[in-house]
Amino acid sequence: MRRRGFIAALGAVAVAWPLAARAQQLKPEIGFINAASAQNYARELEAFLKGLGETGYVDDRNVAIQYRWAEGQNDRLPAMAADLVRRQVAVIAATSTPAAVAARATNTTIPMVFETGGNPVELGLVTSLSRPGGNVTGVTQSSVEVAPKRLELLHELLPKVQVMALLVDPTDSSTAKTTASDVAAAAHSFGLQLHVLHASSESDFEGVFAKLSQLGAGGLVVAGGPFFVSHREQIAAMALRRGVPVAFQHREFTAAGGLLSYGSDITDSYRLTGIYTGRILKGDKPADLPVQQATKVELYINLKTAKALGITVPLTLSGRADEVME
Repeated sequence: MRRRGFIAALGAVAVAWPLAARAQQLKPEIGFINAASAQNYARELEAFLKGLGETGYVDDRNVAIQYRWAEGQNDRLPAMAADLVRRQVAVIAATSTPAAVAARATNTTIPMVFETGGNPVELGLVTSLSRPGGNVTGVTQSSVEVAPKRLELLHELLPKVQVMALLVDPTDSSTAKTTASDVAAAAHSFGLQLHVLHASSESDFEGVFAKLSQLGAGGLVVAGGPFFVSHREQIAAMALRRGVPVAFQHREFTAAGGLLSYGSDITDSYRLTGIYTGRILKGDKPADLPVQQATKVELYINLKTAKALGITVPLTLSGRADEVME
């Protein structure tokens, strides 16, 4: 009897193992791909997971997320996207413009949700914002569109400065060209001379700030994009040390000592991306989900930095700020 009982128990365990394995396999997989690093995009990832949670999905509980971080090396993105396609994940969340462009070029069948600061139609991600069609939809935040406004804000703070510079990441070709064109047009309208500078690695920053001095540029506008977002605190510290007024995209830059930031709340666009990802897991089709636009923009000014740079912030400007840091 004991032997028969042992064999029966062993059989029950043997049955339980494949059942558990099958349950694990039935957990849907999300492919999350981003051009930056998990360390530098912690707040954005938290917002994505929050949005996903609003639809009832929690990583490692009822969904499994396959993370692919390019660590600032955009040339790695196509292979990463192809790997997610080979895994046949249920949905791909392609966050950051380079990742979205790479994933779109690689994937034509798996449902995909993108997050980008560019124009999704111009980037070739969708044919229409209201009717995306196909297997792709997503969220766009005002990054490229507000870059000229950053120049305008610097011009308002520095009305006597006639030479400005714009910093773009040449490896983020999908947005660099458009940003440079838009900011150049704004500079022309203000009667300013604009120089476009490039940086795509951390070692480039010293050369950029040295070039600013050589050109006699009195201010710098930093374009959006994952590379600059990942190095926002470093840029802020270097700008303060070199005495350069810089306009950036996100609040963290100003909080770290940068002069001002103006742009969309990127965490909101990541939260919306998480919500769309969850909705697709529940059965919604990307073609039926119009591209969402995170339209809220925020202005932050660091008065302590302005004082250190010898800049007087007019009340007409500080009164428009969402937050003035002192």
